[in-house]
Amino acid sequence: MSRDARWKALLELLVERGRLDVEEAAGELGVSAATIRRDFDRLAEQQMLVRTRGGAVVHGVSYELPLRYKTARNASEKQRIAKAVADLVAPGEAVGLTGGTTTTEVARALAVRGDLASGSPALTVVTNALNIANELAVRPQFKIVLTGGVARAQSYELVGPLADAVLGQITVDVAVLGVVAFDVTHGAAAHDEAEAAINRLLCERAERVVVAADSSKLGQRAFARICAAEAVDTLVTDAAADAATVRRFEEAGLRVVTV
Repeated sequence: MSRDARWKALLELLVERGRLDVEEAAGELGVSAATIRRDFDRLAEQQMLVRTRGGAVVHGVSYELPLRYKTARNASEKQRIAKAVADLVAPGEAVGLTGGTTTTEVARALAVRGDLASGSPALTVVTNALNIANELAVRPQFKIVLTGGVARAQSYELVGPLADAVLGQITVDVAVLGVVAFDVTHGAAAHDEAEAAINRLLCERAERVVVAADSSKLGQRAFARICAAEAVDTLVTDAAADAATVRRFEEAGLRVVTV
């Protein structure tokens, strides 16, 4: 396992459990305790965790793992979800993509669709995510519209009044939301209120709204609300989604696609 992969795995475990000791982490990753101690020390230097005697705890009370450190958690599910979402987009449409690991996979799925290999443009993509714009900018058949704004290091998303100004001047056929939580009662949500505000505006500018979320996000709550469940047209999730949860979304009027 490479150092980068090991660091990502360590941070994922830390987010899940709140604290890790050296021996526990070494056993989980199949490496020596000395290696884990060095990893903890380096990550502490980057303020990604706080070292304790014999281990580490998450940095701060509220913790959001930066996108660059997120592993391919639920990777196969996210790729299946992404393909299903990409299939909902018609050639020539304008699609809005928020930031996040699942929406990044949606961008990749759109990029390899054969029927989007040419066109003037084949697709218009509006996004506030720097990494998504960077990946798609090499596709000359795609028209890429990147909002202005201030970049958040955790998610590569641009937020603030400059992003508001751009989104206020455009409309899209479909907005694809990546969320950290989606609940029938509490709606779609993000960790950060500035990201939630941009995502909410993108929804308002869209003809239809699609939430792309693996089953671990469903029935969960997060700090900053993006929109009500009723504002979403389609939820695309994986087949592990709880049947009762899926039924509640359908009763709220959403089309639910499980893959």
